[in-house]
Amino acid sequence: MADMQDGVTQRSGCDWIDELIRKSREAKQFAYCPYSKFPVGAALLTLDGKVFTGCNMENACSTLGICAERNAISTAISNGHRKFKAIAIASDSAEFISPCGGCRQVMREFGADWDVYLTKPDGSYRKMSVKETLPVSFGPDDLKN
Repeated sequence: MADMQDGVTQRSGCDWIDELIRKSREAKQFAYCPYSKFPVGAALLTLDGKVFTGCNMENACSTLGICAERNAISTAISNGHRKFKAIAIASDSAEFISPCGGCRQVMREFGADWDVYLTKPDGSYRKMSVKETLPVSFGPDDLKN
């Protein structure tokens, strides 16, 4: 059973959530972040149970870097996946790490109702939906109006 206080779960008790968080922490180890020194890892779970990981990759021209979340999503897309169940995001920060606005919009492209796990190094996490991370969002359906 999970230990929950103020929307923060200390232990999930759910194997797939624990595994997703573990893989996001592993992915963080491959981050290329010589400028910010802020490694980030992400693990993305597809609806059919496959996991794709990503890490942040900085560039001397800062606008050419890519976040871990978009890296994981791009890898999943390039492998034919378009439907996601959850993403876990890990860093070394003592605070919960949250996706940047660009990553939130990219996540929203693939639905508003899948889960986002904001984690800390101690394994605790805060679960949110994509919709909660990007309220009043603009998505593919809005282009039909």
